[in-house]
Amino acid sequence: MKVIMLQDVEKVGDKHEVVEVKDGFGRNYLLPRGLAIIGNKSNMGRLNEMVRRENAQEQKKLDVYREVAKKLQGKTLRVGAKSGTSGRIFGSITQLQIRNLLQEQFGVDVERRKIVLPEEAKELGTYQFTMRLHPDVVQEMDMEIVQE
Repeated sequence: MKVIMLQDVEKVGDKHEVVEVKDGFGRNYLLPRGLAIIGNKSNMGRLNEMVRRENAQEQKKLDVYREVAKKLQGKTLRVGAKSGTSGRIFGSITQLQIRNLLQEQFGVDVERRKIVLPEEAKELGTYQFTMRLHPDVVQEMDMEIVQE
C-alpha cells in the first residue's frame, strides 16, 4: 500500500514522504491515527499544495524562531534538582521541565519536542542542550543544574 505521511513516524517515513507499507499496518495503524493518507492519484496531486502551504507557514514562524534564539543567546538556564551527597541527581531532567523553566526565567515558549537534552546530565554541574526550533535555527544553550 502506498501512503503519504502526514507526520514523522520513526522507522516508517518523514512528513510528506511517499512510502510503501504493508496493507494491514496502513489500514489499522497509520490511517486511523491520522499519521498518513492513502497515496492515490488525487492525494498525490494535493501533496505539492500541502508542502507549499506548510513551507509558507514555517517561513512565517522563522522570524519568531530567530527572535527566540537571539533572546536566549549567551544565557544560562538554572535548573533546580534534588541530589545526593555525591552530587548525583535523583530522577532526571525532562524536556517539559526545561520548557517550563524557559518560560519562567526568560518568558520564552518553546515546544518541548524541539528540546534535545544531553544524555550525561545526571549530576550537578553545567551542561549544554540544544533547541532545534527550525531546520535553519538551532540554538545551543547552557543549563546549570543546582541543588534544590
